[in-house]
Formats: sequence, C-alpha cells, structure tokens
Amino acid sequence: MVAHRGASEDAPEHTLAAYVKAIEDGADALECDVRLTADGHLVCVHDRRVNRTSNGRGAVSALELADLATLDFGTWKGRDEAGESPDWGDPGATSVLTLERLLELVADTDRRIELAIETKHPTRWAGQVEDKLLQLLDRFGLAAPAAPEESAVRVMSFSARSLHRVAEAAPTLPTVSLTQFVTPRLRDGRLPAGARIAGPSIRIVRHHPAVILRLRQAGHQIHVWTVDEPEDVELCVRLGVDGIITNRPKQVLTQLGRL
Repeated sequence: MVAHRGASEDAPEHTLAAYVKAIEDGADALECDVRLTADGHLVCVHDRRVNRTSNGRGAVSALELADLATLDFGTWKGRDEAGESPDWGDPGATSVLTLERLLELVADTDRRIELAIETKHPTRWAGQVEDKLLQLLDRFGLAAPAAPEESAVRVMSFSARSLHRVAEAAPTLPTVSLTQFVTPRLRDGRLPAGARIAGPSIRIVRHHPAVILRLRQAGHQIHVWTVDEPEDVELCVRLGVDGIITNRPKQVLTQLGRL
C-alpha cells in the first residue's frame, strides 16, 4: 500500500508532516512527485506552480531552493471555521520538502519503506530531472539494485521518454508507466519501452476491468492510483492488482485487515 503524497488526506501533501504520518499509519511505500528548482534541487511538489499548495506564487523551475524555503506549504490544509490551521508539530514539517530529505527520513526509519517517485513532465529541464534523480539515488545506494524485485525505489511517469531515460541509465530500477486513459497499446497489454509496471488510474480500473486482466495475462505488475473509496479498494483486490496508491493509508490498511 502506497501513501499518495504522504498521508495527504490528513496532512498537507508532500510535506514532512504528511510522510511522517504515512509511516506512522503503516504505509509500505511513499509516493512523491519531483520537480527541479532553478538551482538544481529536486523538491517534492506536484504542480508546475506553487500557488495551490503554498502561500507563494511562481513556477518551481523558476525559483531557487532558498526562495521555496521561505514559503509555507501547510497552512491551507485543515483550517477550521475560524480559519485556524492545525499544529503540524515540527516547525519544518510544512516547509518545502526536498527529495534528499525524504530519502533521509526513509533511511532513518526502523522498517523497510519503499519509494515511488514520479517525474513530472513537460519540464524546461528535459533530461536533467532524471539525471539528478539517479545521481541522488546513487548517493543513497538505491540506483542499482541487484534485481528489480529487490529495489526499494521505483520511478513513475506519464512520460514514456522519461521512463526510457531511466531504464537505459539504471536497467534494474523498476519503472511504472502511468496512464489516465485507455490506449490501444494498453488494451493489448503492452507498455512503453523501458516500462516494467503498469500504472492505470482508478477510472480505468472501474470502467475497463478487462484491460487490467489483459495486463495481468501479459505478466505485468499493476499499481493503481488514486484509490480512496472502499468500493474501489474492493475492486482492486478482486482484480488482483499489485499496488494500491491512496491518500488514505490508514483507512485502506484497516479495510485490508492489516491494522
């Protein structure tokens, strides 16, 4: 079970608070999106711009890490009727989160936590995102697992080009091809070159379960996003998917009988 942007229903997405909560809730893996700042740091931010999730404005790619560090990525979440935000604990718990800091958090955890890292595209930085990502994973000893099934990290993307870059540079690192709509390739049970795992949306699973069965018959693992409703969890279990990505890790784990 993968915590989508951390325990993002309960805490501000992509913040240290959200990922600590996901680990406490028992998540097997943490999902994050990564973007490259103007000065070459990978940060965990979903949108191209910071407007929605922070008290600042502007594109991540046009801002330096020091600029992002001045912003608050948490006060918008969970405000009460008086406009007060919850206390997320550590003062840095809702600051911009670098991928490096997230990797440190996982390394310091006393149980195995996997990471599902999504590269966002299109981007002004072309292949630099993948290059920086693999360099950082290499620093943590995560870029070259002995075999894909032994890896604690998988790289996800909607971009086939991104996955191809990763697969060429790190052949044993698992890659997930994210898909929002059914394509002829998907109907045939095929994935783009360089992709090892299918990543269909829950919408595909609901409306085209035959596609999921075809992917399974073709021997592909299937990781579904974003699965929050109990009936969707049940459907994924019935279809035998390999990974459930959710904003509600605690609720899903409870439903699966693991808590």
